[in-house]
Parts: sequence; structure tokens; C-alpha cells
Amino acid sequence: MADLRLDKLVAQAADLPRSQARRAILAGRVMLDGAVCRRPDQKVEQTARLTLDGDPLCWEEHLYLMVNKPAGVLSASRDPHQQTVVDLVRDRYPRRELFPAGRLDKDSTGFVLLTDDGALAHALLSPRHHVEKTYKVTLDLPADEKMQRGFADGVTLADGERMLLARLEIEAEDPTCVTVVLHQGVYHQIKRMFGVFGAGVRTLHRSAIGPVRLDPQLAPGQSRPLTEQELKSLREAAGEK
Repeated sequence: MADLRLDKLVAQAADLPRSQARRAILAGRVMLDGAVCRRPDQKVEQTARLTLDGDPLCWEEHLYLMVNKPAGVLSASRDPHQQTVVDLVRDRYPRRELFPAGRLDKDSTGFVLLTDDGALAHALLSPRHHVEKTYKVTLDLPADEKMQRGFADGVTLADGERMLLARLEIEAEDPTCVTVVLHQGVYHQIKRMFGVFGAGVRTLHRSAIGPVRLDPQLAPGQSRPLTEQELKSLREAAGEK
């Protein structure tokens, strides 16, 4: 990895504006590998040990957050009139340029990945990799074997667009409750697929992206960073080393 300026590393690690980071460095409050460094433009290895006022600084190039999106929140970075998934975490990460890696409809809930890693987001969304997305869905009528076979064969939407093969699992105790596993992301895809069979979607909840499942401890609106193993699993699913 390329070396970075000390003021940039301090600003990102301490979540400070660059101007405040520079002032802290010039004031001798920052130590680099155990020695005071007063040069904001000093090139620093990203593995260097940094402290600010004696407290260790942990610098990460990118951030990866698992968010449990509530209904009524937009899958967007910013909106002038409505709350977005990034607004849910903006107070904690005010200087990170986060965005959702994939979208959920406004009225849908569940796992949204927020990141500032464009390369991983592109890989996860690329049709070339077909990373699975898993959804829990409730319908306004019972699902049946005809729907199951149709999903497995590839549903042709009302406009003639043919979907990739998908998996539909029907709960035995309540066939209005189903699990859908997709390998692509088309606008309102699940609603449109069930619409071909005359069924309406009442609720839609994304429970997993690839092999990573939504943490059941996260209440709607809550978030946490991905673990190292979760991030590794996502990278492997997206074809990244």
C-alpha cells in the first residue's frame, strides 16, 4: 500500500477535519512510532504506530458497516427530504463518504452494506459474480409448487425481461411465508416476479448478502462494522482476493 501524509492518516483515524489534524501535529500532540512528529506532510507507512495525546490511532482505509434498514428509510447516500441509510450512521462517521452497496426498496427492511470501498461494492453488484442475496418474504396468498418451479426455471417478467434462476423455499406451516434467494438485482425484482403469478408482496426483508447473515442482535436502525471473517467471506463471494 502507498504511504500517506501524516495529516491525512491522523484526520481519518481520529475522524477529524484535516485542518484540526494539522494543528494537532504542529502542536506536538501526535507521535509516530514513539517519537513526536511535527510535519503534517510527512509520508507515513499505513502500518505505522500513531498516537494522539497518548491514545493509539487505528487507521483503516475503508469502512464496512452492516445496517439493519428499517422500513421508510431510503437506500441512498443523501436525500434533501427523506432519511437515508447513511443518515443512520452519519453522526458516528461524519467525514466518511459512505454509500449503500446495493439497494432495498423504501418499504423493505434488512441487511444493507454501507461502505466507502467502491471496488468491493462493484464486485458485489457485478452480474459476473452473481453474489446471492437472501430475502424473507410474506405474500398476500399462499405460495405453491408452480411458483417454485417458475422461480427455478427463470421467471419472465411482464415486460418480457427474463430473470436468472432463483430459489424459492416455502414454509410448510405457513405458505404465505417464503425465502427467496436471488443472484441479480433488478428494480422491484421480487415484487415483479411474484406479480407474474398473481401474488402480492406484503413484507420483504433481506436476511443475507452472500454468506454473511444479518446479525439478529441488530435492531432496526442499528449497525456495526463487519468482522474480519465476514469481510473475508464477502470478498471471496465477490471474487476478490
